[in-house]
Amino acid sequence: MNKPEYWLRGPIPNISPFLQPAAHALLQSRAEIKKYTKDFSEDLLWEKPAGRASVAFHLQHITGVLDRMLTYAKKKSLTEQQFKYLRNEGVYNEEVKIADLINAFIEKVDDALQMFENTSEVILTEKRTVGRKKLPSSVIGLYFHAAEHSQRHVGQLLVTVSVLKRGSKS
Repeated sequence: MNKPEYWLRGPIPNISPFLQPAAHALLQSRAEIKKYTKDFSEDLLWEKPAGRASVAFHLQHITGVLDRMLTYAKKKSLTEQQFKYLRNEGVYNEEVKIADLINAFIEKVDDALQMFENTSEVILTEKRTVGRKKLPSSVIGLYFHAAEHSQRHVGQLLVTVSVLKRGSKS
């Protein structure tokens, strides 16, 4: 049975109406990543068609950005572990498996949804800063950027997966 996209499935319980679009986008990203990477060969994980980003990079980056945006929303600075993760996004590592990358994103989406549930509407417009330069944002801005950024990279991931799968059949 084909279900409609998440934004057409109604509200997600316990999440503010203001955060429903971000929650829907993250859930849609999670579903699409599972769908697009089904039966994807580990041998192609680090391939860069036309010099573009690999599937591994997209999966690492989506997870990393979501983690970083949630950290900034909590009004915290990134940890050394998060900086290390950032430095290693897209760096070839034969030990990295696609299932691990997908599971890491699923767990991070679950973390985000839990944060959304526990976020009072009162703080959504509170100022937050991003990065070492302390660029201005807000809680809702960080949540929405995490969601739209995930969707953007899922689209890029779909194209990369499609090209690689087609090329491997030649």
